[in-house]
Amino acid sequence: MSNRKVRLAPSILSADFARLGEQIAEAEAAGADRIHIDVMDGHFVPNLTMGVPVVKSLRAVTELPLEVHLMITDPDLFVEAFADAGADTLIVHWEGNANLHRTIQRIKGLERRVGVALNPATPAKMLIEILCDIDLVLVMTVNPGFGHQKFIHNMIHKIARVRQMIDALPHNVDLELDGGIDSATAPLGVSAGGCVLVAGTSIFGTGEPIATAMDHLRSSFGG
Repeated sequence: MSNRKVRLAPSILSADFARLGEQIAEAEAAGADRIHIDVMDGHFVPNLTMGVPVVKSLRAVTELPLEVHLMITDPDLFVEAFADAGADTLIVHWEGNANLHRTIQRIKGLERRVGVALNPATPAKMLIEILCDIDLVLVMTVNPGFGHQKFIHNMIHKIARVRQMIDALPHNVDLELDGGIDSATAPLGVSAGGCVLVAGTSIFGTGEPIATAMDHLRSSFGG
């Protein structure tokens, strides 16, 4: 197992929205590193989820960094609104982006951290020309769009390839994993090089207190 510090990013996609502020506070008290917010538009992925008002309301109740995962068509139209709402990191997808470099530079111009997500079928080599410009790579370990999906084990090799690419850089880039992360799959992702784990169901959907669920997840990879 790697000695690299591994951080948890609870995903509110699986939270109880009637108790969202309370659950975010519980996750923060339990040592969450950041809060992961999935934004879906029903076009880029076959689902609809939260938007700018949710980010704005969360900004008012937590000091944790908010990372907004934009699974949407034409993210350029929305990055400024999410930045204004309080997002600290904006993650856009490599797929379907007309000019990814321009999008990255626009987010950097808003003085926000920028991440690039890769869907399962997108190879790691697609990062080569932009890796030096970003703060975070998000490897999707499920196909984006829905929670409660099974971890795609073929992604372990891709995670390892991205880790090699990041380690060759002169600066740090977070390697974040998203999809099907639980006590069985977290150790696999961490061993391959992941350093940030996005977890929804295994934190908010176990029926246990959030702190207990987070402790169980950490103990699985020795965190």
